[in-house]
Amino acid sequence: MDRCIEIPPQSGAAFVVQKGQYLTVIDPQGKQVSDMVLFNEADSREKISSGKTMDFEESVLITKGNFLWSNRSQKMMEIVEDSNGRNDFLLAPCSPETFKIMYDNPDEHPSCLNNLIVNLAKYNIAPDDIPTAFNIFMNVQWDQNGKISVLPPTSKANDFVRFKAEMDLIVCLTACSAEDSNGGTFKPIHYYVSV
Repeated sequence: MDRCIEIPPQSGAAFVVQKGQYLTVIDPQGKQVSDMVLFNEADSREKISSGKTMDFEESVLITKGNFLWSNRSQKMMEIVEDSNGRNDFLLAPCSPETFKIMYDNPDEHPSCLNNLIVNLAKYNIAPDDIPTAFNIFMNVQWDQNGKISVLPPTSKANDFVRFKAEMDLIVCLTACSAEDSNGGTFKPIHYYVSV
């Protein structure tokens, strides 16, 4: 197997995946979310779009057999395997404001948005250019009135999602920092890129 790279709890990593390569994202211990954003390596103004994806895939539940689409209506990745099957594309990456507004926590708190910003800086991607992330393993539910709730992930140890790149991509992944998203604990995320 290709060498797994570990993203420590409450941190992130950015890297390039070439067209035709596979990215496998693994939850090694279970119940840990990973936020993922994608950019066209040739022109980072083209980026992953939750709206286009849910529009063209005609679903809010994106899993095996679905594509992730860009803001320019181009396929960016195909989900070729998904051992857990529950991901989210509705909620934005947790940010410092998330913890102030939703957690009533005025103190500094690690966040997916800050981890995305820090790791994407080497690719000259500005904070305001970071889109809504594809939240791998995140368990968002809603009731008949549309009220949403974030429940602990259903992923078990070593559950994974495998993606195939449809273009040359800049990818950024996090090991999510929000208590509610991860059942109150913070764990690492593993990933590897293969041909």
